[in-house]
Amino acid sequence: MDRRAWLAASSAALLSGCLKAPLPEINQVPDFELIDQDGRPFRSAERLRGKVWVADFFFTTCNGPCPRMSALMRRVQDAAAAFDDVRLVSFTVDPKTDTPPVLQEYGRRFRQNPQRWSLLTGDPETLRRLGADVFYLGGLGPEHGTRFALVDRKMRLRAYYETADSSCVEQVVADIRKLRRELL
Repeated sequence: MDRRAWLAASSAALLSGCLKAPLPEINQVPDFELIDQDGRPFRSAERLRGKVWVADFFFTTCNGPCPRMSALMRRVQDAAAAFDDVRLVSFTVDPKTDTPPVLQEYGRRFRQNPQRWSLLTGDPETLRRLGADVFYLGGLGPEHGTRFALVDRKMRLRAYYETADSSCVEQVVADIRKLRRELL
């Protein structure tokens, strides 16, 4: 998808909840393999396909927006607790620092339910490609997007949510409900 098409889809995705329109299909998320906070392989084809999921990009030593984003992700976790087909995925942009033990401790800080919310690290090139080329939320390093991304059961990126506004949690949950009603 070229930059102009992405901008149009992104704008539509941000407005879709307000307009009650169907969520657009922004990009296809390819299968990937990383490592979770417990040091286990995380294969998206096994863990995410067939699920509705919310993603973000963060790093554990961030003194800026990352703790706020993680607190909001926790609110999404709590609000979607009744939906057994919903997952949350936080990708590190600092895999050198964010090892599984570091991610475990970070997860405890935000009361992460590891059955529902995965904190991922691993191959820097895989993380860079996902951040920059798939989710359009930046690559590795401190320069990364501060939005949540919503992905459907077919691994299609469908919407973005600006985390500077804490009311985004309600819109995320409303759109999760919308995607859960869509047929495979």
